[in-house]
Amino acid sequence: MAIQNRYEFIYYVACSNCNPNGDPDMGNMPRIDPQTMQGYITDGATKRRIRNYVELAYRDKPGMGIIIQQATNINRHIAEAKRAAGVEDCAKAKEAVYAGRKKACELFYDVRAFGAVMSTGPNAGQVRGPVQITFGKSLDPVLPLDVSITRVATAENIKDGTLEDYEKWEQSAQEDKLRTMGRKQLIPFGLYEVRGFISANLAAETGFDDADLSALFEAILNMYEHDRSASKGEMEVVSPLILFKHVGTDTDEVQRVRQAKLGCAPAHRLFDLVKVRKKPEIAVPRSYRDYDASVALGKVPQGVEIGFKRDAFSPIVWNKLPEDEDWFVADNG
Repeated sequence: MAIQNRYEFIYYVACSNCNPNGDPDMGNMPRIDPQTMQGYITDGATKRRIRNYVELAYRDKPGMGIIIQQATNINRHIAEAKRAAGVEDCAKAKEAVYAGRKKACELFYDVRAFGAVMSTGPNAGQVRGPVQITFGKSLDPVLPLDVSITRVATAENIKDGTLEDYEKWEQSAQEDKLRTMGRKQLIPFGLYEVRGFISANLAAETGFDDADLSALFEAILNMYEHDRSASKGEMEVVSPLILFKHVGTDTDEVQRVRQAKLGCAPAHRLFDLVKVRKKPEIAVPRSYRDYDASVALGKVPQGVEIGFKRDAFSPIVWNKLPEDEDWFVADNG
């Protein structure tokens, strides 16, 4: 059964000496807001890492496929869904498109979670997903750097060259021809805030259930641990995953279920309960420990529960901070 509660969530990503999200239109420089110099991580970049983690961790589990895979044709997956639904791959009738759409939700985790435009090629329509994630934004300005690097080898190509041809070229080449220059783009440090929203009403349309929700939370907390590269060596979710779960307030069960799906407080009021601010004595932050972090537990609206998930496989602690939490403090005022 699809989830029955609306959720919002927020978490913080610390990025040290890396490129959190390069902009291909700017020579792969880290994305920034040119007016404030605050850094960005696009929603697409975050969803890519969630997809990668789910594919890695759940690849053998039925219904946990990924439709948006690297170097693949999405139309192949659409045709796969329609054939599994028992209709012709390219059938255009409304019933066939609907059948393909329904089967795609069953087969692919990212369709159930994020939705998909599948009206291309074989055509399985469009799905609006219940999980939406904002651009991550750094709390303070970041400093994009373009660093020169050297490589003590080259990759000179010889047309139709054999092993002997390359050995001869190496022996005859000048030493400076055997070295090359390159560039690496990075920021020294940035602490990024990412917000997300989960709609119970849209979950009912895609079949996004509690198991999918658990996989999402696991992926968010573990995705950077499996995304290390030369440009993204130090990116970590350093905060608990902070959850706001709408449960309703009415004594009538039917009305309470309705409230839990639609929500008992606007999202911005809930996000305002979480405060992360640079310490007054810090001029240039270089660690998430240079920030004070608090959450106003005493101001959580009625009908909403606040939860904290410390790591990928720990249980959610509701309405209080986990005992081992060493960064966030509770504001019970």
